[in-house]
Amino acid sequence: METARALRADQFDPASLAALGHIEVVARWIVDGFLTGLHRSPRKGFSVEFAEHRPYQPGDDLRYLDWKIAARADRWVVKQFEEETNLRATIVLDVSRSMNWSGDVSRLTKLAYADHLVAALSLLLLRQRDSVGLIRFDDGLRTMLPPRARRQQWRRILAALSEPGGGRGSDAPGALDQAARLIRRPGLVILISDLLVDPAEAERALRRLRAGGHDVTVLHILDPAERDLTLAADAVFVDPESGEEVPATIADVRDVYRATVRDALVEWRGRCAAAGASYETVLTDVPFGAPLRRAFSARQRLP
Repeated sequence: METARALRADQFDPASLAALGHIEVVARWIVDGFLTGLHRSPRKGFSVEFAEHRPYQPGDDLRYLDWKIAARADRWVVKQFEEETNLRATIVLDVSRSMNWSGDVSRLTKLAYADHLVAALSLLLLRQRDSVGLIRFDDGLRTMLPPRARRQQWRRILAALSEPGGGRGSDAPGALDQAARLIRRPGLVILISDLLVDPAEAERALRRLRAGGHDVTVLHILDPAERDLTLAADAVFVDPESGEEVPATIADVRDVYRATVRDALVEWRGRCAAAGASYETVLTDVPFGAPLRRAFSARQRLP
């Protein structure tokens, strides 16, 4: 554990890091490491709308210490305010059956990787005093948490991540449309999925979000074996969502497969760009700091 922390958890191998503790603990390590390495100016000032108290932490601005409570109850708490210009973000997570797969037992499944990423990203946004919501979907909507900026929201998100999913299909367009309904004014929508969905339908949903003024980031989760087809000998390919099986000799199909995946990634990048959304591929052996930085950069672009 000390080695992981010394190397900054956000830069540590995802599977090794996840093995060190519960998702809540790991997410805190990731965010702490990320913030340690993030060169940013502290936010100054609060709006006049009081939100809640929280325990004082070393480094907090003493101007916002509630001296009345300190004198009356000998308890140090800081007033938290909710900025009227707070970002409202919704994370849209694919929990369909295809996400629960890994090409190597030493790696996290795509869903386990995504769950840790969602936990860390939501905590990071909440620490920035942003409102964060969560939608989980497979062939239907599994979770719908409207954006909130309160401390309890992270607990709700963690609880939602432990709920079942695994439906055969992936209704990403429906989930994105629901995200638009949850955010009352323009905000940030982050789609995290392996994108085994119809690209044309997804593009139309992304365009609708952009037409509503939302900034959209798509994180395309891939296992390295999906991209490179590193398997050997003969294999039977099974679509986890349709159940269709296709036997093949790897050596005979590897080049065609890689070209097909390459073309698919190019298509997704082009469709996202055409819809006005940013797009990034995220491999499940990449440290969490990389996709966290991409998502946080999207947040920083917003006013």
